[in-house]
Amino acid sequence: MSWKWLTRIITTYWPMFLRGAGMTLYISIIGTIIGSIIGLLIGTIRTIPKPNHGFGRVILKIVNVILTIYVEFFRGTPMIVQATVIYYGALLFMGIDMNRNFAAIFIVSINTGAYIAEIVRGGIISIDQGQFEAAHAIGMNHIKTMWNVILPQVIRNILPAIGNEFVINIKDTSVLNVIAVTELFFQSKSIAGNNFRYFETYFVTSIIYLIMTLTVTRILRLLERRLDGPDNFNVIPGNQMQVQKPESALRRKQHAG
Repeated sequence: MSWKWLTRIITTYWPMFLRGAGMTLYISIIGTIIGSIIGLLIGTIRTIPKPNHGFGRVILKIVNVILTIYVEFFRGTPMIVQATVIYYGALLFMGIDMNRNFAAIFIVSINTGAYIAEIVRGGIISIDQGQFEAAHAIGMNHIKTMWNVILPQVIRNILPAIGNEFVINIKDTSVLNVIAVTELFFQSKSIAGNNFRYFETYFVTSIIYLIMTLTVTRILRLLERRLDGPDNFNVIPGNQMQVQKPESALRRKQHAG
C-alpha cells in the first residue's frame, strides 16, 4: 500500500466518499424504520389467536399463509437478487421505471420487514401468557392488550435485534450497486476505476464503513441504557415515584443520624 496514493485518494475524492456514505446512511435509516413498522404489523397479525370457527378463521388463515410466504421468500433469498428482480422486473413485466433511490429504500424496507416480523413474533411469544389472560380478564380485547401491555415490552426486548438489523443494512446497501444506486460502494468502485488503485480505495471505504457501524452501535447501546431507566426508585405517598440515587439516600440517612 502506498501512503502517498492513500493520501491523494482521500484529499482528492473525499466529496465522493462523503456523498456515498450519506446515501448509505439515508437508505439504511429510512429502510430500517419502514421495515420495523412493517415487521411490527406482520408480527402482530401473525400472533392473533384464531377463532374457533367461522368466516374470520378462514380469512385469518389466508392472511397468515400470504404473510408466511412473504417472510420466507425475503429471508430465503439474497438482497442482491431481490434488488435485481424487483428493479428490472418492474420495468420488464409492469412497465414501471422506478427511481433508483426509491427502489433502494423499497428493497431494504421489505427485506428488513421480513426479518423484523420474525423477531417481533418471537418477542410476543416470549411474553408470559398470564399477561394476556390478565388483560382479557379486565375487559381488554386483543388490540388493546397488544397496544397497552404486550408491545411496549416487546419493543424494549427486541431493540438490540433491531439495532443489529440497522448495522446489517448499512453493510448490505453495498449490493444495491447492481441497480446503480450511488451509495458508498458504488462511489468507491468509481474512484478505483479512475485511478486503478483498488487496494487504497477500498481500504478507505472499509474504514468509513467501520466508523459508521461502530458509531451506530454505540448510539444504540446508549439508547438501551436510557430505556432501562435508573436502578433505584423511592415510592412516596400519593402513588408518585421518584428516582433516588444510592449516594443521596446514604447522605440523608447519615444526616438524620
